[in-house]
Amino acid sequence: MATAPGVRTVAAVFGLLLLAFALSSTVIYLASPARAASPSSILLNLRPFAARCPPAAPLRVFMYDLPPRFHVAMMASSRNGGGGGGAEGNSTAFPAWPPSAGGIRRQHSVEYWMMASLQQQQQRQGGGAAEAVRVRDPDAAEAFFVPFFSSLSFNVHGRNMTDPDTEADRLLQVELMDILWKSKYWQRSAGRDHVIPMHHPNAFRFLRDMVNASVLVVSDFGRYTKELASLRKDVVAPYVHVVDSFLNDDASDPFEARPTLLFFRGRTVRKDEGKIRGKLAKLLKGKDGVRFENSLATGDGIKISTDGMRSSKFCLHPAGDTPSSCRLFDAIVSHCIPVIISSRIELPFEDEIDYSEFSLFFSVEEALEPDYLLNQLRQMPKEKWVEMWSKLKNVSSHYEFQYPPRKDDAVDLIWRQVRHKIPAVNLAIHRSRRLKVPDWW
Repeated sequence: MATAPGVRTVAAVFGLLLLAFALSSTVIYLASPARAASPSSILLNLRPFAARCPPAAPLRVFMYDLPPRFHVAMMASSRNGGGGGGAEGNSTAFPAWPPSAGGIRRQHSVEYWMMASLQQQQQRQGGGAAEAVRVRDPDAAEAFFVPFFSSLSFNVHGRNMTDPDTEADRLLQVELMDILWKSKYWQRSAGRDHVIPMHHPNAFRFLRDMVNASVLVVSDFGRYTKELASLRKDVVAPYVHVVDSFLNDDASDPFEARPTLLFFRGRTVRKDEGKIRGKLAKLLKGKDGVRFENSLATGDGIKISTDGMRSSKFCLHPAGDTPSSCRLFDAIVSHCIPVIISSRIELPFEDEIDYSEFSLFFSVEEALEPDYLLNQLRQMPKEKWVEMWSKLKNVSSHYEFQYPPRKDDAVDLIWRQVRHKIPAVNLAIHRSRRLKVPDWW
């Protein structure tokens, strides 16, 4: 039945009135002060990000119970300067790091400090929750720590890579892999959730390919293939500094208290990227305000380096045999602004720390251009230098290794980095259990 034209007209007008009323109500709703957000909701939205995202629970770590010959027994050999594995000993107390084991052995002792942090939980210095806690039940663990001192093993068993005594290092690696392969926890993840310190560039050198799925704790990626190590799964850890921390750096005028412009002391004959050191020596030695000295990491040399860094505005950090070296972290705890020259360096904790706030970076080409680097340093305003120096002082506590550990020290941050890797580890484990064609894309 057809609708009369008059009725259609009335319906259309009525519809327009309803639409106009709806639009006006919407405008009133949006503009009305009475509809403004309540004070409580405003405060909720303005809370700091950290308050809205509470800290994660500590990482639950199961530590393998390996015989002392894999870890602390080597410290006796390191202390005595011997080349053997040493006695396993009967002491149940966790030993302190031997003060006499300095230099290269101390630089790569991250493995020791990570193991120490998982010993019977002591009252932490300064309070605060630990980033990782040891669990005795492996089924309750999120990660598995392998306490093999691979760096110390390389340094203790033989004096160089061709020494016959390095066979002891190889045999330890073989025995360790036998232990891990028999572990059902290694088998169920193919070692992906296992954390293995490998800080010295030659550590674990015989059987590296057998642990390439694990979370490796390394100093950089200079000696590893992309199939073995990457930022995706591994943790870059700082070297343990060998100079003493500058604890009373409180001069009223820190800029004037450091008369040397640029300081470098170390070995100038290196391999690979480290060849730049010899070239820099030719460019910088004898220049006004520069101390560029060749030396070894001996007791007297460390004392001279300590004094030199504390009296210098900038400390030069060229690559060593690998992209990084301990010198960077010595500079940080000396509050000497690092001047970093390395094409492939990766830095610890870089998801939390912005190194550009307290360090300077130069390409190899820039550093080797005559006078370019020194001119850039000399032109930095005093105010800018003091600002960077202040930030360096504030960040230096993140590079301290100590036992018991302190909140947000180096070991704390290393474990936090490990925790950041766990979601990707779990993803890889779960995918591997159901894929018929691994990484099919």
